[in-house]
Amino acid sequence: MRPGRAGPTVTSLGSGPGKPKEDQVAAQQTAISGASGRESAAGPASAEDSLRERLLTGMPVTERRLEVAGVSTAVLEGGEGPPVIFLHGPGEFGAKWMRVIPDLVRTNRVIAPDLPGHGASGVPDGALDAGRVLAWLDELIERTCDSPPVLVGHLLGGAIAARYAGEYTDRLSGLVLVGSLGLGKFRPSPRFAAALVRFMVHPSERSSDRLWQRCTVDLAGVQRQMGERWHTFEAYYVDRAREKSGKSALRSLMGSVGTPVIPDDELARIVVPTTLIWGRENTGVRLAGGEAASTRHGWPLQIIDDAGDDPPMEQPQAFLEALRPSLGRRM
Repeated sequence: MRPGRAGPTVTSLGSGPGKPKEDQVAAQQTAISGASGRESAAGPASAEDSLRERLLTGMPVTERRLEVAGVSTAVLEGGEGPPVIFLHGPGEFGAKWMRVIPDLVRTNRVIAPDLPGHGASGVPDGALDAGRVLAWLDELIERTCDSPPVLVGHLLGGAIAARYAGEYTDRLSGLVLVGSLGLGKFRPSPRFAAALVRFMVHPSERSSDRLWQRCTVDLAGVQRQMGERWHTFEAYYVDRAREKSGKSALRSLMGSVGTPVIPDDELARIVVPTTLIWGRENTGVRLAGGEAASTRHGWPLQIIDDAGDDPPMEQPQAFLEALRPSLGRRM
């Protein structure tokens, strides 16, 4: 903890009703810019394109493609107000924030990119290391934000966000790390690790379900609440996990950015308000790691009950309640 700082605040948030206000915003249709700007051959849309289009249907966002630091980047944007950028976890994509975006766009400008080599974003030429991804994020912020944003990162996205905040802290207005990698050694439970390896080696609906059972407290409840959208999400998730170039990008990012522990002196350079959000039942990046980081750096810790490693997916309303103070406005 830095000298002169008050001790960290640890808050436990009950999950309450898990179902978000998705039905209230179903009528808000997405305006997806022509064919989502995908770089595909002429002719009928591929199965991948069709899955992505179905995934985005009904989300109050537009999608565009930007060339960012040499990476063809898919970006979801919606809403007006103070900007907030969301960085997803490994093997995911910007649309993974689908259960909280409808609330957030009412008060904030939301930017949710697909990380390099993830989702619909391209794989850059050359090494995809920490320096490259931080340059990518810096240019993305410059291209999409007219004022310093709050940066929210989950897992791998959290490690990227924390490293960026240590290097370019004056370009942000706040930082939120959700079950973030990089704050301590990555020591998942044996069952979580086995499910993760199985999915990475043989991505399928079955191995995905086994992994998500380790990521959540109540996968059946999440599936029931999301209905058909869950099946579309999982189908696209599995499809992207089978992409060879995406696998290579994921290995590079995890090896250079995600799993290495960020030195405390780098984290000490973060001067913007920083909040940690953790699922109490997280067996991938365990709560003890978040508690240790909170104690060391004086960052408040919000704990989401009845949630594993993905609170915005499993407990969206509790996650939004934890996030609100960092955005500075009540939703």
